[in-house]
Amino acid sequence: MTTTVQDQDKQQHAGNAAIERAATYYRLKADVEDFYYHEADLLDDRRFRDWLELLTDDIGYFMPIRRNVKFGQQAARENTKRGEGISWFDEDKWTLTKRVEQILTGVHYAEEPLSRITHMVSNVQIKGARPDIEAARELDVTSRFLVYQNRVEYETYIFVGRRNNTLRLTDDGWKIARREILLEQNILLAKNLTTFF
Repeated sequence: MTTTVQDQDKQQHAGNAAIERAATYYRLKADVEDFYYHEADLLDDRRFRDWLELLTDDIGYFMPIRRNVKFGQQAARENTKRGEGISWFDEDKWTLTKRVEQILTGVHYAEEPLSRITHMVSNVQIKGARPDIEAARELDVTSRFLVYQNRVEYETYIFVGRRNNTLRLTDDGWKIARREILLEQNILLAKNLTTFF
């Protein structure tokens, strides 16, 4: 059975509408937004080790490659699947830590000198809460991002897309347990992908 764009919109709206927009929702949403702004500051200030502390030990960090497909096939074929084929990123805490360690050696060919980067986050919405919004221990959150990167002198890249996250409440506060990054490009226009999203 083929899922139409209208069906997807209805399902997404229904899932989002299931959460009552009461004071608890808006307080939680404000906390999530503050968490994302703090995360952006850590990345922009190149505090990569501190950023790693915002990730759970079992994090899944995934950026699929996006394909041009026939109308009506978007849901099934537009994005590569995790664990199948290739993707821009399909990482865990260990590989993310190794990426950070490589950058911090100072001899990373694509990050010497370090890039100047700004992360902007918007359109934050809580799509699901477990066990419920009042006593949430896990949240499914969507957001949009714009990442500006400038390196050396004239290399400038802009990345725009969406993020689907699962946030988990721990003794140390909210942490990212899952991140899916949907870059709104099917051909990478930058020379490399050294930034974190």
